[in-house]
Formats: sequence, structure tokens, C-alpha cells
Amino acid sequence: MNVLADIKAKWVKSSPFRVLPHLDWAEQQPTYQDAQPALINDALARAKSRPSGNWFPFAASDTIRRKPVGATVGGVELVAWRGTGGELHVGPASCPHLGADLSTGTVDCGALICPWHGLRLSGERRGFGWKPLPSFDDGVLSWARLDRVGGEEPTERPIIPVRPDGPTLHAVTRLVGVCEPDDVIANRLDPWHGAWFHPYSFARLEVLSAPPAGVVSEREDRFLVAVTFRIGRLGVPVVAEFVAPEPRTIVMRIVDGEGAGSVVETHATPIGPGPDGRPRTAVIEAVVAHSDRPRFGFGQKVAPLITPFMRHAATKLWRDDLAYAERRYTVRSR
Repeated sequence: MNVLADIKAKWVKSSPFRVLPHLDWAEQQPTYQDAQPALINDALARAKSRPSGNWFPFAASDTIRRKPVGATVGGVELVAWRGTGGELHVGPASCPHLGADLSTGTVDCGALICPWHGLRLSGERRGFGWKPLPSFDDGVLSWARLDRVGGEEPTERPIIPVRPDGPTLHAVTRLVGVCEPDDVIANRLDPWHGAWFHPYSFARLEVLSAPPAGVVSEREDRFLVAVTFRIGRLGVPVVAEFVAPEPRTIVMRIVDGEGAGSVVETHATPIGPGPDGRPRTAVIEAVVAHSDRPRFGFGQKVAPLITPFMRHAATKLWRDDLAYAERRYTVRSR
């Protein structure tokens, strides 16, 4: 027995996993008394008061390669492509000649060629009134600055959350919901729903601290959460903080436990109205994982095998969370 106990103690010390006891979903501690609507709404209002510089993420960096990529932000159709040096170019997707969709064009020697009549766009201002938009590639996400959509004082670069140093693995997920960015951000400012709404992913969730309603300093404006990430009957306990660095972004950062420093960036990018006249919002979530374990760097060599699982997990969560965000939009827009 002592030998088994020693083996168990060594495994607990060396492994981030813990065996989770069985707990029926309905036996969890209710959290509705803590998840006060006023507290969540005030946290959302504080997030909306922060500047964005009119920057909007619209795609994962690695999805823009040899072919042009189309996107819509705030009702504006965009096209993005790479120059000869791999630099990102973004501009209006409507050809200035006769309105062709430039995202269906071809990239040749770093220039975008319109498929209708061969007009070449090199990422510089062109006749007919076409001009490129400010763009930024942070290595994980591609951003465009749309001053008319944002309506704020523009900044030279987007507000990019602090990401972990050292070796990382990252994966980006994109889903679209019938709601507005506020509804997506409000979902993330309600950590109390995690273990109830996502029991397949979270267990033992406890909100250790939350900012009060009303005026709060930016330093105090965070949610601190103890949670166990579930993988079947095993779990990885961590402590994470949730902060809103700008109006359309929520960052979850692991501050203690396995993967400390890893971040999950949830960006809510407005697309514009759909055919039914209701708003559409793209949830663009970037998971940037890090670990101090010596063999973590090996994961970069097999990233193409790992990142699909990271995207699958994020997609499963956001299919549920979009139901939350869409329901919130429906209720408040009646």
C-alpha cells in the first residue's frame, strides 16, 4: 500500500491532471445569486468606455496565404492578401472599376488582380477612388482599421493583449451569431455560468473575486476564477483572470496552475445586418497556449496535429455560448 501511495503522490506532483469525483449536474452549487445583472451590465459599460482605435480583427493570420480572403466588418466588404514579402494588405472588396468582388481575384507577384478586367492593385492608392485600409498582422490575427465604423480617435496599431513569452501553440476559431458585440462580451463577463452551461468542459468553478457595480479602477476591473478544465474524468485546476482591454475583446489569462501565462482572446467583430435585418457578429477566438514544461517546445513540431483539437474544443464551447448571446439579444431587443 505504501508503494502505491508513493506512486500516486509522485503522479500528482508531476502531472497536471486530477481525477474528478462524480457529481450530478443538478447537485452543483447554484450561482444565480452571485451573477447579478447590474454587476455584469456595469462591467460591460466599463469595457465599452475603453478605446479601440477603430481596429477590428477579421481573420486568423494563417488563413491569408496565396489567395485573397474576403470578410465583412460593420457592413463594409473587405479583401485581404499578401504582398511579395508576406506583408498584409487590406482594402475595399469592391473593384473601383465596375464593382467586381476582388476576393474572387488572383494574387500575382504581390498584386491583386481583378477577375473581370485585370485591374492590378498593389496595396497602394489607386485611381477610381480605391485606397487601402490600415492593417496589422500580429502573427495570430489579422486586423483592419475602419474609422467610419469605429467612430473613435484612430490609433497606429490595435490594442493587442499581452501574450505569453517563449514557445506557444495557437489556434483561432471563428463563428457567427445573430447578436451584437455587446452580447458576446456580456457572455464572457458572466463567469458564473461556466460549470452549469458547459459541464463537459468546466468543473469546480468558483468566482474568487469580481469587480463591484459602479465605478471601478482599471486595475481592479477583473474577474478572478478558480476552475478545473475537464477532460473526461480528469481535470486540470487553474486560476484565471478575465479582463476587457477594449470594447470588443475579453481576455482570459491563466495566472496560476498548469499553463500559467496562456491566454484565450475572445474578439467580437460586428459584421452588419443579415438578410433578415438582424445584426450578425463574428466571434473570433484565439487560444495562445504556453507551458514551462521542458517538452512543451516539442509541441510546436506537431502543431498541425494539435491545433485542430484546440479549435474543436473552442468551437464546441462557442456554439453553446452563441446560444446565450443570441438569447440575450432577443430578450433585450423585444
